[in-house]
Amino acid sequence: MSGEHHHHKETFVTKYIFSTDHKMISKQFLITGMFMGIIGVFMSMLFRLQIAWPEKSFSIITAFLGDHQQTDGVMNPDTYLALVTIHGTIMVFFVLTAGLSGTFSNLLIPLQIGARDMASGFLNMVSYWLFFLSSVVMVVSLFVEAGPASAGWTIYPPLSALKQAIPGSGLGMTLWLVSMAIFIASSLIGSLNYIVTVLNLRTKGMKMTRLPLTMWAFFVTAIIGVISFPVLLSAALLLIFDRSFGTSFYLSDIFISGQVLHYQGGSPVLFEHLFWFLGHPEVYIILLPALGISSEVISTNARKPIFGYRAMIGSILGIAFLSTIVWGHHMFVSGMNPFLGSVFTFTTVLIAIPSAVKAFNYITTLWKGNLQLNPAMLFSIGLVSTFVTGGLTGLVLGDSALDINVHDTYFVVAHFHLVMGVSALFGMFAGVYHWYPKMYGRMMNKVMGYWHFWLTIISAYGVFFPMHFIGLAGLPRRYYTNTNFPMFDDLADINVFMTLMAIIGGVAQLIFLANFFISMYRGQKASQNPWKSNTLEWTTPVEHIHGNWPGKIPEVHRWAYDYSKVDDNGNYIHGEDFVLQTVPLKDGEEPS
Repeated sequence: MSGEHHHHKETFVTKYIFSTDHKMISKQFLITGMFMGIIGVFMSMLFRLQIAWPEKSFSIITAFLGDHQQTDGVMNPDTYLALVTIHGTIMVFFVLTAGLSGTFSNLLIPLQIGARDMASGFLNMVSYWLFFLSSVVMVVSLFVEAGPASAGWTIYPPLSALKQAIPGSGLGMTLWLVSMAIFIASSLIGSLNYIVTVLNLRTKGMKMTRLPLTMWAFFVTAIIGVISFPVLLSAALLLIFDRSFGTSFYLSDIFISGQVLHYQGGSPVLFEHLFWFLGHPEVYIILLPALGISSEVISTNARKPIFGYRAMIGSILGIAFLSTIVWGHHMFVSGMNPFLGSVFTFTTVLIAIPSAVKAFNYITTLWKGNLQLNPAMLFSIGLVSTFVTGGLTGLVLGDSALDINVHDTYFVVAHFHLVMGVSALFGMFAGVYHWYPKMYGRMMNKVMGYWHFWLTIISAYGVFFPMHFIGLAGLPRRYYTNTNFPMFDDLADINVFMTLMAIIGGVAQLIFLANFFISMYRGQKASQNPWKSNTLEWTTPVEHIHGNWPGKIPEVHRWAYDYSKVDDNGNYIHGEDFVLQTVPLKDGEEPS
């Protein structure tokens, strides 16, 4: 497509609905993901109220849950389980997977590799609309009479396979499975598109070793998705067969209310294997894009080349490989052979090596840098903090002998919320603050950004740090009240504190939403390269045009991290502390 192509007339429908432009599709993914995020975070507020004050009546619960899901403002157990289930599903898949990969892979891949658009604009559009459809089906499942799916976000059979097992295993569970099947189709189409685009559409001079680390992260994330998402689809399809067509892949020797069911020969452990074969790589499908974004933001705002570029690529590839051979650590208490448990312990603990490489590389890039502490940089540094603190508890959970003691307690919830939930959200926020000028041509408000960051990180640690201790004390997860267990009475005050922190964190996101939507219209107009960054996206005009660059696509002569390049006398070689990738090498200058 030539640069002259951008003058064709666009109608409202072709621009905003059936758009094949990657920049518009990235905004669609982001705003849909943010809407789903509001639902997911609000659900967590509701069930935190229930855990902190289990007997107390709340008018907000009456207002939002309707008559059959609560009694006089007190949540019933089925509703509590449904909220936990849908909160987990929405946050893991619809916010963190689609919000991160869908938004930033779409926005940045063509811009950072020097391409006019994705390999297939049409498939890109289909990927978004399948995501939108799956979001709609998931939200609709909240309103069915028997209630939404309530077998936990992992939907283990037999709870999820038998309609008579719990109220949420009726139509709500069927809609959950349909929604996830559509979501997986969306993810696969998107991932294949990202892979093909990175491999085939790089501009002249853009070797793989000159790609920004964001590109490596998105590229490898897409590969993990293509390998592991189809396995979850097979798990969901077999579960649909068990539920609707009388098969017994996951069921055997079941008794309900004294009645013997006819199912024989299946095993729920098979479902666990299939689910976690996606479930663990999913952690890195969420985390790698966030880590890639923070590499870019930290290097730009430290005004230093990223430390250990090739080591970072190696760590991304190492994480991708190892993440597919550790799924059994979720199943240490499923009755697996202890020898197999020791194998999964070994492969799990190995992941600490590439993860540590990433952490040290961030810290050494920050070391003695000329730090620009804008909101994007603060969120990236926050990500390094939560990634390290959350990762350390992963060593406990990865060891089968230690894990068995804290399995299904709040220790597990604390670990994965810090390492996956909070870290990935911080990466997402960093990406939004950093590339907002590229998306909307305006700057977000810095002061609101600072308020958003400090309230969010304080409340995140306020919720999840104490949670480790109540987990070590044995408090089980997914119980809607602990009042029947006197040994947990002493932990009630900690639950109240965590709930107050969670509410502060939830309210803090309103600052971000206000900043995001007001800045679209009132924000200060952005210059072409507001962060003085090296990568190709900052060479495109501020106003969006079809095909990204007017005229010829720029040629690349150097890597993405030529910051603060000095000669023997300490002077900047190019007169500035950054050199765009498109600037040719000077005589005697070392190629990077």
